[in-house]
Amino acid sequence: MIILVLGLVVSIIAIIIFSGKLSRALNSAPKISIDPDSIDSSFSVSVIIPAYNEAANIEACVTSVLESTDLEIEVWVVDDQSTDETAAIVELLQGSRLDPRLKLLSGKSRPGGKIWVGKNWACTQAVQQVQSEFLLFIDADVRLKSKSIETAIAYAQQEKIDLLSLAVVILCRHWSEWLVQPIVVLLLGVGFDFAPVNDPTSDTAFAAGPFMLFRRSAYDAIGGHAAVHDQVVEDVELSRRIKQQHFKLWYGLGANLAEAQMYQSFSALWEGWTKNWFMGSNRNYQAALYCVFVTFMIFALPWIGIVSGLIDLAFSSLTIWNAIALSISAIGIFLQYRVRRESAPFTTIPLQNWWMMGAGGLVVCAIVLTSIIKTETGWGWTWRGRQLERL
Repeated sequence: MIILVLGLVVSIIAIIIFSGKLSRALNSAPKISIDPDSIDSSFSVSVIIPAYNEAANIEACVTSVLESTDLEIEVWVVDDQSTDETAAIVELLQGSRLDPRLKLLSGKSRPGGKIWVGKNWACTQAVQQVQSEFLLFIDADVRLKSKSIETAIAYAQQEKIDLLSLAVVILCRHWSEWLVQPIVVLLLGVGFDFAPVNDPTSDTAFAAGPFMLFRRSAYDAIGGHAAVHDQVVEDVELSRRIKQQHFKLWYGLGANLAEAQMYQSFSALWEGWTKNWFMGSNRNYQAALYCVFVTFMIFALPWIGIVSGLIDLAFSSLTIWNAIALSISAIGIFLQYRVRRESAPFTTIPLQNWWMMGAGGLVVCAIVLTSIIKTETGWGWTWRGRQLERL
């Protein structure tokens, strides 16, 4: 019990430090600020949606894009050789909406001689079809809000941004999402602080795949998705290349522009995060293992302390160490609640199911450790059942 108490003291300290870093990061997080009446629509843009087995998402995604704007945009859905009804759904949309802006591209097989993973080949094929000044890449689980495209482009023009990426609203509707996603969002908020990401003198780079708006000239200059053909976490690698070649990277909050429900089942969530996590840390063992330690101490240990203390109390009389453990655990859980409450206005993730963070912390630790194993061995390293190739 003494060891548990010492661990809980460290946990309290870790939560306080984490809370301070998160507060500073979120309070300094930039948002797009522009007068809607000043938006100039004299630009060309292509919205590119790579889709592999996205039958559950593609109709809502495409509809949200088309209904978000009246601009003469091109909306390219790239069917990356799906085995479900993705292509058929898009074809039905073309027939029912009669909107010439919507286009379907049937993706070809990956060319030999290179390792192509993820969405890189699909995006590369779409880019070859367009000549637009701006390229907006979004995922099929994204839903755009009214005037999001013109607002983002107007801001990119105003601030001379070459890659604009948004932290979109992450929706939690399935129990597994409530378990994991709020913790992941908080960890990313600290791990990829907005200020250094947007600082051109900093080596820190990050972009979120659900919403990436490129100036076409910058995209071509860094080689686009073809240059990162073997990168599973291509969004982060593209952001690194933007910075390395001295283009302007901007990453900010996008609550008023887009939202996404990333996963609709635990199996999909597990497959997705274990695919990405270790690669997202640039295969840095120290960073990944430190993340496991921090996550365990901040999110899991206070709940373990409560459960352990109550079990001990049920089978023996109350001792001073048991009382201390229960008290410190309660303080830790209260601090967790406060972190969620104070971050909610920025993440827009409500306090609902906040008490799942204890179990969620353990799951996130397991995700990071499993991601290391999958990435390094190739065992079970898949997306939608499609095997990924190791580098």
